Amino acid sequence: MAGTPETQTADVTVLHNPRCSTSRYAVDTLSDAGVSHDVVRYLTDPLDEAALRELIGKLEDPVTDLVRRDPGFERAGLTEADVADEEGVIRTLLAHPEVMQRPVLVTPERAFIGRPRSRVAELLP
Repeated sequence: MAGTPETQTADVTVLHNPRCSTSRYAVDTLSDAGVSHDVVRYLTDPLDEAALRELIGKLEDPVTDLVRRDPGFERAGLTEADVADEEGVIRTLLAHPEVMQRPVLVTPERAFIGRPRSRVAELLP
């Protein structure tokens, strides 16, 4: 499945929403620096449960940070109790991929949320 980090061939996989300026910044910065990367548009090619679990296993940020608390969170009828732990985050992102924080940068060894933008520099040569 596209979006499963272990199937990617590049140095970095960017879980990307092209409507997000921070996500576009991450992709552009990696491209400009010549860092080999794959782009997964998680809204059109959502992660499955196995991919989410693998991502969370590498995630350096708190798992609850993978969920955006924005108007989409409220429109989906979600509450903090829904995303209070790993299982809740997984259930939420499977049902509502639009509330996933972005961009998420994944390497073979680690994963992290690319916010603030300066975090993208951690992957530059």
